[in-house]
Amino acid sequence: MLHDLSVNRRTFLNRSFAGLGGIALSSLMQPSRAQAPWPGRYDNALHYSPKAKRVIHLCMAGGPSQFESFDYKPELNKIHGKEFPASFTKGQQLAQLQGSKLIARGSFTNFRKYGESGIYVSDLFPHMAKVIDRFAVINSMTTEQINHDPAHAFFNSGSIVKGRPSMGSWLLYGLGAETTDLPGYIVLMSAGGGGAQPVSSRQWASGFLPGKYQGVQFQSNGAAVHYLGSPDGICQSTQRQVVDEVKYLNGLLSESRSDAEIAARISQYEMAFRMQSSVPGLTDLSSEPKSVRDLYGVDDIDKPSFARNCILARRMAERGVRFVQLYHRAWDHHGNIEKDMPFAAKNTDQATAALILDLEQRGMLEDTLIIWGGEFGRTPMGQGTGRDHHINAFSLLMAGGGIKGGTVHGKSDELGYAAVENKTSVHDLHATMLHLLGIDDAAFTYKFQGLDFKLSGVEPCRVIKQILA
Repeated sequence: MLHDLSVNRRTFLNRSFAGLGGIALSSLMQPSRAQAPWPGRYDNALHYSPKAKRVIHLCMAGGPSQFESFDYKPELNKIHGKEFPASFTKGQQLAQLQGSKLIARGSFTNFRKYGESGIYVSDLFPHMAKVIDRFAVINSMTTEQINHDPAHAFFNSGSIVKGRPSMGSWLLYGLGAETTDLPGYIVLMSAGGGGAQPVSSRQWASGFLPGKYQGVQFQSNGAAVHYLGSPDGICQSTQRQVVDEVKYLNGLLSESRSDAEIAARISQYEMAFRMQSSVPGLTDLSSEPKSVRDLYGVDDIDKPSFARNCILARRMAERGVRFVQLYHRAWDHHGNIEKDMPFAAKNTDQATAALILDLEQRGMLEDTLIIWGGEFGRTPMGQGTGRDHHINAFSLLMAGGGIKGGTVHGKSDELGYAAVENKTSVHDLHATMLHLLGIDDAAFTYKFQGLDFKLSGVEPCRVIKQILA
């Protein structure tokens, strides 16, 4: 069989340097030889006219407290320090407070109305407050998972079952790539503000979709991508010869086997080679004007930070990256919330607002969907000097492509324990995101092991039409 053919070292070198490898240098000098962006399932046959082309997900990993951010609860403040009414919590799931005496905890910060819309924003987010009219604030978000890793998995993939594709992978599968020189789905990580929970790489995995749809994490320290440069003594033309020969051998293998991973492997070798040239230019922020760096609050362009990652996200969006995910690991405030949450907010507030303004000034906000929020929220009851995990009501913000800014959607009860108006699920969020990108979530399926899977799950969900422009 073809895949059993042996290729010895001499044959490999002869074929490399006399065959495909012979045109290596010309391939570097002629970008037209590079592959065109690979199409998606709905390439030119979207269900709706898309409002957005790409998504930037600002994930506040750990679960920021809605009571110190975007859900103002004066009635909760009135009973601060008193026993929390049992009628709210009877039969309800709690994380670490289960069985404990529940004491109400009011907000430690003040809220004010901002913008023409008069939306309440806490004093911890003065920069986002200035651009609040660009946001739709959802104060009735709910989720099904009360611990961090499964909650991230549910938010990303719509399921806690391992092996399911992340929403970024679903988007690449449905819409394809707009770039040949960078991955279509990139993940960046930052921390600062206490409460730094680990984030597993399965959160950006492609699951049962072909491997080319998985997210690629760029490192915050040192080289953005490990082992991207050529080994010492190996020039790019020689590297091109090796890549071409491996591509040829994988091509032989694909002729004898029906395996999508072989095609994915071929494309990933090509992508890695092109990234040797594209990534250094992408991550070098020295070309960014001082005015832009000041807008984001970046003092040192080489120092890892959420602000630096926000500039990189804009640069990635400009270069055609379909889905960018920025995790800021700083929001798991079971204790010391009055000290740590202001620090986490300060590290993210200015850069988030700057990203909105920067995209807007470049004419990109109108087709870039921004999602800001954590995997869940925080309890209206105290846990020592902090708050416990909470899934029954929390805040999430959206802006950009197709979103009606200056909108507050849904609300929680007077104490912020449960969503009581326009309850919104994670699957509703998925359906809305897909809708804005031109895809009907009900029709967007992938057959695996005889079943038709979809991002938005099997239970009924809805597009949140009230926040659409």
